[in-house]
Amino acid sequence: MSRPTDDIGTRSDTSRAISFSDAVFAIIITLLVLDLRVPDVPPGRLLSGLLQQWPGYLAYLASYTYVAIVWLNHKAAFNRIKESDRGLHWVNLLVLFTTALLPFPTAAVSEALQEHDQHDQRVAVAFYALIGALLCASWLAFFYYLARREDLLQKEGSERHFSAERVRALVGVILYAAAGFVGYLVAPLAGLVIFVVLPVFYAVTSAGLYQLPLIRRTAHRNPESGS
Repeated sequence: MSRPTDDIGTRSDTSRAISFSDAVFAIIITLLVLDLRVPDVPPGRLLSGLLQQWPGYLAYLASYTYVAIVWLNHKAAFNRIKESDRGLHWVNLLVLFTTALLPFPTAAVSEALQEHDQHDQRVAVAFYALIGALLCASWLAFFYYLARREDLLQKEGSERHFSAERVRALVGVILYAAAGFVGYLVAPLAGLVIFVVLPVFYAVTSAGLYQLPLIRRTAHRNPESGS
């Protein structure tokens, strides 16, 4: 249900929130690439040194793709929002806060995999999974807030979009937690591979989970069952 804000003075358009968020995403992506360095090797060993840093490239790929998908999700969400209030600013800042943490576990995973210490590798992968799950949880809070604030949304149907997106965020929390357990208890590299694959799911569903062809066909056949 729509629940208008009592203090209209707390409302604003979304332009400042979008501009600030885009700047934060750009900084995060820049920080990710700073962990890729020229290896310190003797002359004639540059190629082998670069190849030995493959875990860093894989970790960078996973995190860059994750941030790119977060940006796409953020863009899709704000396309459905007509104005912001104080609560929306806070949940948006929460999304940015958890996204900004990504360069830290990325560097930890990259270094641990190159040092070949199994215990450190397991801890690093579990740490990355924790941050990934927290980021999905921040989106869960974001979508939950907007699903209850129809008065902030652009058009009819956006409330349904944000209600459905809570499922996608919850799936992310579960899958990142599962990847952390696999990486810690089974094999660190297996967890890292899951981190690379997971953003594909979010890329395919970046316009909304209910926009997938199979779900749309099901919704058209059973319109009374949709929310």
